[in-house]
Amino acid sequence: MITNTDQIDEYYQALLDRNTEYTGVFFACVKTTTVFCIATCRARKPKKKNVEYCSNFKEALQNGYRPCKICKPTENAYETPELIAAAIQLVVKNPKEKISDQVLRDNNISPDVIRRWFNKQYGITFHAYQRMYRINNAYKELRDGKKAIDAAYDQGYGSLSGFGYTYKKLIGTSPNMSTAQNVILISRTTTPIGPMWICATENGICLVEFTDRKMLETEFKDLQKLLKTRILIGENKHTKQAQKELKEYFAGERRSFDVALNTPGTDYQKEVWKVLQDVECGTTSTYQSLAIAMGNINSVRAVARANGFNRVSIMVPCHRIIGKDGNLTGYGGGIERKKWLIEHESTMA
Repeated sequence: MITNTDQIDEYYQALLDRNTEYTGVFFACVKTTTVFCIATCRARKPKKKNVEYCSNFKEALQNGYRPCKICKPTENAYETPELIAAAIQLVVKNPKEKISDQVLRDNNISPDVIRRWFNKQYGITFHAYQRMYRINNAYKELRDGKKAIDAAYDQGYGSLSGFGYTYKKLIGTSPNMSTAQNVILISRTTTPIGPMWICATENGICLVEFTDRKMLETEFKDLQKLLKTRILIGENKHTKQAQKELKEYFAGERRSFDVALNTPGTDYQKEVWKVLQDVECGTTSTYQSLAIAMGNINSVRAVARANGFNRVSIMVPCHRIIGKDGNLTGYGGGIERKKWLIEHESTMA
């Protein structure tokens, strides 16, 4: 819980004002109703003494609070605000230009709001986002046969040397050496239980994880090492299909996934992940049952380890694995999310 009095004063005023700039920055937990809300909630405002604040909704859930039915905080806290969407559109529509703070101000967009949102949601600056977007466009052009100097000028670079330096820093190779390289594209999607990263190569989805997963940075490093490539911000047909299918799943309209997967790992890990996908929606299983299905009752620990290396949450349903005694076991996205997913799927069974 947040204890800084100045911060509490700031957040309570934002709650009273329904300030959109604070959406997802804090969660207001109302002691008298045991619900938690986002800053823009339309419900009647509680007294200041009856509110405490969390920096993320997982903390609110762990402290016994439930999501407000009016503002739906787990769904709406991480939706891309209009100001952010407008800033991103400036990047998309003006690929050759650097969208500076002054350009943002000229379009009635607060640079401070943009900076805070990108740091919180992406872990990078808005300017770093722009660089990745432009280099991804250049990468596509190079693969389509465009010369490096033409790709550089098309993406707004004033010199080939400056373009080459940035390109190599992000891609890992020079522009002329990268046309055979298959990069990993990363995009962000929102769900009722928090935002998720979706990563894909041209061969399929290679990662679906909640953005607040503790081991996420390690997973990104391992993924780049295994696939011998780099991660860039962008989308392809697989990320778009994954977003569509996840939306259908959370709406209760989809029980299984059709999007292609590209999951690097050992042969044994891949075998475990394949068996995991046989655990049907609306059911649960155990590590022991998976070991038996793989023909080796003594491989429970090995199965558990391989399960822990799964990078494609929900689609490869490791959340459906519970303890032999029926208790929920560890889950990278958090036990509260695991419980939510199992309960959600029980309504679709």
